[in-house]
Amino acid sequence: MSLFSYKWWIFIAIFLFGAGLIFGFVSPTGIIGLPAEDMAAFEELSQFLASLPLALIVLLIFIKNASVLLISFVLSPMFCLVPILALTVNGWVIAFVSATVIQEESLGYLLAGLLPHGIFELPAFILGEAAALSFGAMAIVALFRRDRRNLLLPNLKRNFKYLMIALALLLPAAIIETFVTPLLLT
Repeated sequence: MSLFSYKWWIFIAIFLFGAGLIFGFVSPTGIIGLPAEDMAAFEELSQFLASLPLALIVLLIFIKNASVLLISFVLSPMFCLVPILALTVNGWVIAFVSATVIQEESLGYLLAGLLPHGIFELPAFILGEAAALSFGAMAIVALFRRDRRNLLLPNLKRNFKYLMIALALLLPAAIIETFVTPLLLT
């Protein structure tokens, strides 16, 4: 597999996300859970969101998730730092919150809260961040190697296509997160 093969970047994205998950589950803060004041802040946020129209909640969730992918893609030529951080930190956060939810509720409750929208959101996140990593690496190589500069535009076009697929997957994820997940958690 070539360094610029998109499949290679998918594996790297999965590895980075997995490393974040593992770190989140084994870190002491992931084991002891969220501090009470952080839980209170989450509860306040959820109460505020519950007061909004559902269509606005879908839009806000979509914009939040899409902005993460777009920022990663645009800033990826800076040594791929943003996509690497996005993958590892998101993995860590999911594991950290999951450990807390499992302690306070149950594994079933966690799965009901994550799986319905996660079947769209997680692949979208991996696809989008892999596109960001691929484009960022190509931009870095093109910066230092003149003979590779002609590959930058085709790489950008290919990865932009994958980014658009990822963004499209975020819409059903936001809809399911807004309309289905709350029903499963009550």
